[in-house]
Amino acid sequence: MKFHQASSNFAAGFLAIASIAGISALTVTPQFTTPAIAQETGEPVTTKSTPNAIALAKHLRKIGAKVYTAYWCPHCHDQKERFGKEAVSQLDIVECDLRGVNPQRELCIAKRIRGFPTWEIDGNFYPGNQPLENLARLSKYRGDI
Repeated sequence: MKFHQASSNFAAGFLAIASIAGISALTVTPQFTTPAIAQETGEPVTTKSTPNAIALAKHLRKIGAKVYTAYWCPHCHDQKERFGKEAVSQLDIVECDLRGVNPQRELCIAKRIRGFPTWEIDGNFYPGNQPLENLARLSKYRGDI
């Protein structure tokens, strides 16, 4: 009973101080909606893109091609290095790990992605780090590589 009275007195005192200071109890109480998940990024892409790689990446995005990746995947990083930094920014990259940036885990599960990277081109799936020439052929790209 003493604890209840003491906590009531403390709360009343806090509210009095808060009203004098011009703040409300609601602004002091933290609001949490969902637990935070640390967002992880992979290694940065360091290679420079060729104009042909940029054009291929733009073509892949235009036809709706996606590459499913995980931030920790070394093969995914190697695939990105093949394109180069500028071209990678043009790709539609789907992060499958919940700890990655902007994860789309449900999409990866729905698409039954089992390995990384996996390319989706015209409804077909191609696992593994693909040469740019192969991606051009699979996507019916007409430019130079």
